[in-house]
This record gives sequence, structure tokens and C-alpha cells, in this order.
Amino acid sequence: VIAASAGNHAQGVALAASLHNIKSTIVLPEFAPLTKITATKNFGAEVVLHGASFDEAMAHSRFLQEEHHYTYVHAFDDELIIAGQGTIGLEIVRDLPQVTVIVVPIGGGGIVSGIAIAAKSLLPNVRIVGVQAANCAPMKKSVAAGKVVILDDALETIADGIAVKRPGAITFPIIQDLVDEIVEVTEEEIARAIFFCVQNNRLVVEGAGAAGLAALLAKKIKLNSDDNVCAVLCGGNIDANLLARVLEQVLVRQGRYLMFKLLVPDRPGMLARLLDNVADSGANVIEVFHRRAMWLAPLGKTGIEMLLEVRDKQHGTEVHQHLEDAGYHVEREGVGDWEEYY
Repeated sequence: VIAASAGNHAQGVALAASLHNIKSTIVLPEFAPLTKITATKNFGAEVVLHGASFDEAMAHSRFLQEEHHYTYVHAFDDELIIAGQGTIGLEIVRDLPQVTVIVVPIGGGGIVSGIAIAAKSLLPNVRIVGVQAANCAPMKKSVAAGKVVILDDALETIADGIAVKRPGAITFPIIQDLVDEIVEVTEEEIARAIFFCVQNNRLVVEGAGAAGLAALLAKKIKLNSDDNVCAVLCGGNIDANLLARVLEQVLVRQGRYLMFKLLVPDRPGMLARLLDNVADSGANVIEVFHRRAMWLAPLGKTGIEMLLEVRDKQHGTEVHQHLEDAGYHVEREGVGDWEEYY
């Protein structure tokens, strides 16, 4: 068998093939996360890296299928795959029979199609909301146009698992018929949802899996006070390096990490005195850099850049004021502009 995937479908096919002693070849985009590549290989598949996107990987997989006469297992445009993914909908209705809104990420549309068919067959009034990354959102444009729209100007997204430029031929009419609304989320909103899952739910969720929660946190979906909402977190294959960068960026945006720039006299002991003042304020120093030539600092002065960790936004304000009161003129970079969620 052969399949193309952004990484999640790949592992399912690889495992199923290995369990049945079937040879599997999986084509992944060249820039697929290392965690997905490694996991797919560990499940027994031959991994081929090709193209910069899922769509390019899929085109190459079709070429290999014809060349070697493999059986093709499509990631979303296959009725049996949609039926399998639809078991998520059955589980939701079984475990949360009072659900009124189900929020599902959309790439090619397989998972949302399966969930919509299953859930609405049991709960006809349940509302299905699909979520796409704004950087790659052909499904919403297709529904608006009433026909499949191929996205030629898609941008990169941390939600690589749903970065599909062309909706499926099978999934598109299902989504037209059963999905009540499609919304888009930005990269920053996806990052915030990943952070939320780690901090509040102790869950590691990749960008594609967190898209539904991102829409809820960003208030992109209109809800009633009596709604029971289920957000499907469909994917946890995020590279450790990317996860670290996401967490750090959100900490900065929420004001938990502060970036300060200031000048101090270029004499021995001045940096130590500055850091003593930082310690007195209760902040933790993450990084410190001396900047002379880069800042064109006045003679006799040296520039200092500090990355500090604080408890919350209020504490950050207090640290800033403490340094000002100590005689430093502090410029703050990357001022937090996101509220915190608990």
C-alpha cells in the first residue's frame, strides 16, 4: 500500500500495514516534523520525503502508485477512511450525549466529514463547526464559492496536519451539507491554544489538533450560555523544538517573559548591580546580552538586553517600575497583548 500524509494518517497506515504483514510506503512533505517521520518509520513503513507541501507529496505518491502498482490509501478522500474517522463522532455522542456544538479542525475534510455524519445521525440538532488555519483555508473559500477551490497562494502554517490546498472530492459535498460553519484561526491563535493545552490540561497537542480550541479561545465561534461544546484535539505530533518555540513566544505575548533594553555605565560591577536590582524585584533572568557596537551606545555606556521571567502581567509592571525607580531608563520590547486563560 501507499499513502501521502502530513504525518498523522501516515502512522495509522504504517501501523495497520505492519500488523497485517503488508509493505507500506508513505510519502511525506520534505519539511514534515521529525517526530512524524521517525514515528512512521518505527511503525514499519518506508518513508519517502518529497515536495514542500502535502499536495506535492500526494502527487508524487500517485506517481509511485502507478509505477509500482501499489494500492492507494487516501488520507481523507476515501469513504472507508471517512467512516473510520467518523467513529470519533460516535464516541463523542456516547460520552457526551448532551453535546450541542462539536468543533473540528479541517484539512482535506475527512475527520470533520466522518464526525458530522456520525454525530448528526444520532443528534440531528448538533452543530458542527469546522476550523482551518487562515494561512491555508481552501475549504471555507470552496463552500463560499459553491465549488472546489484550489489554493495557489497558501502560506506556511504551524498547523501542518491540516495544510491541504485542495478539498477532497468526496468530503466537499459532505461538508457543504452537514457542517454548519467554518472559521479561520491565525498562527498566533493556534500557538495560544497549544500553550493552553500544555499549561491547563497537561496535553501536548500539535497545531492542527489545537485549531478547534484556538477558535474557541479567540471567540471566533458564537456560543449560547447553555451550549455543551466539544473541541476535537486530533493530533499530538509536534516537534519538540517547535513546541519550545511556541511556548516561549506565548509567554512573551502574555507578558510572562519580558524583554528589556537599557544602558548602563561601561564600568566593572555595573552589570552585577543591575542584576541585583532585578533579583530584588523577584524576576528571574533567562538571558543577558551586552550590546556596544550594535546599538551605537554612547562612549562610556554599554547596552544591555535582558530576557526576564515574571509571575504574571502585574508582576512584570512592578519589575519595570522597580528598575525605573532604581535609576534605569528601561525600554520594553514585545509588550504582552494577550489575556491569560485559566
